[in-house]
Amino acid sequence: MSDSPAELRVARGGMLLIGLLLIAANLRAAITSVGPVLGDIRSDLGIGAVTASVLISIPLVAFGVFSPVAPVLAAKFGIERTLGGALIVLAVGIVARSWPGLVTLWAGTVLLGLAIAVLNVLLPALVKRDYPNRVGSVTGTYSAVQSGIAAIAAGVAVPIADVAPHGWRLSLGIWAGLALIAFAVFLPQLRNGPERMRVPSEAAPARPVARSYRSPWGAALAWQVTLFMGLQSTIYYTVVTWWPSVEQASGVSAAVAGWHQFAYQMFGLLGTVLCAATINRMRDQRTIAVGVSVLMFVGILGQLTAPALGLLWIALVGLGSGGSIVLALALLGLRTHHHGQSAALSGMAQSIGYLLAATGPIVISVLHDASGAWAVPLIVMLGVIVVQVVFGVLGSRNRLLPLRA
Repeated sequence: MSDSPAELRVARGGMLLIGLLLIAANLRAAITSVGPVLGDIRSDLGIGAVTASVLISIPLVAFGVFSPVAPVLAAKFGIERTLGGALIVLAVGIVARSWPGLVTLWAGTVLLGLAIAVLNVLLPALVKRDYPNRVGSVTGTYSAVQSGIAAIAAGVAVPIADVAPHGWRLSLGIWAGLALIAFAVFLPQLRNGPERMRVPSEAAPARPVARSYRSPWGAALAWQVTLFMGLQSTIYYTVVTWWPSVEQASGVSAAVAGWHQFAYQMFGLLGTVLCAATINRMRDQRTIAVGVSVLMFVGILGQLTAPALGLLWIALVGLGSGGSIVLALALLGLRTHHHGQSAALSGMAQSIGYLLAATGPIVISVLHDASGAWAVPLIVMLGVIVVQVVFGVLGSRNRLLPLRA
């Protein structure tokens, strides 16, 4: 007996969700795997702290530069085909970064940054299009997956790197396989062109998308969402890059600091789950914006004043970071009318946001080198969180970006 149209629709919707989650699994692993082995990379290549910070920041700069391009590519080729192409570029970039030679190291890092920029921008638009009534829960689910895989990548980086000389190359390069797996699962979706509109899991029928809407670049609400995205990303990528060094300066071994990064990602996973469970139950998200920021503030303040309790502090920062990224991504859908506008806001928020975030690790390394300690950098991070909570509250009000009349 042949499957009914309803059964086929459910099956296709299920495969789309699995593909979406596998794409999300690739959003952080290539980045979080670097911090724990950064010392090995510096030693092997003979680079200084500032150069190492630039290496970490290149993907973030690529996010900022290429994010506005993603909606244009999606409009021309379709969201699915653009995502598929980005996965292939990601795999190539990861392999190139791990290949011997400084040129391939830098070129591969740029390529993987370009690919992740496209994936970052288009996933929220895909969620808005295909799950318009479950933006918060689906965003939370894929954020949980990306956090979980990021945690694994951070946790296994040092053990894998220890298996052989120059083992950091293997530790970073294995994640190309995950990109290829995601591409293989997502492959059936690539037949969908730019005009195809599907709602695989929602009760509402497909509707034409209004193409005329005001650019988000001129809206105050869009800037509030953008700055919240950028400031919380600044803290996240600074912690991913330099927290192991912060802990090692207080007497923690490199291996333990690496596992604390694993704990950071796992508590981030818990934060995403808790945020996703509550985000759609609230009229607006201001309480969440304050709560996640307070957790991050307390965690950094604790590391500054009582470093012996390092695991507790990284757990609090992880909870706050996990919740804040879900909130930031969900706002891209919650503050917009449809997926076209969501893609435009996503391109803006992730462009400006990640350019801002790219400065974080570099500024922190400069402050550390200038002061000779981690106290000043940590105090600056506390100031960033104070500003973050302001824009988080403003962007979390129950409002929508304007549509052009």
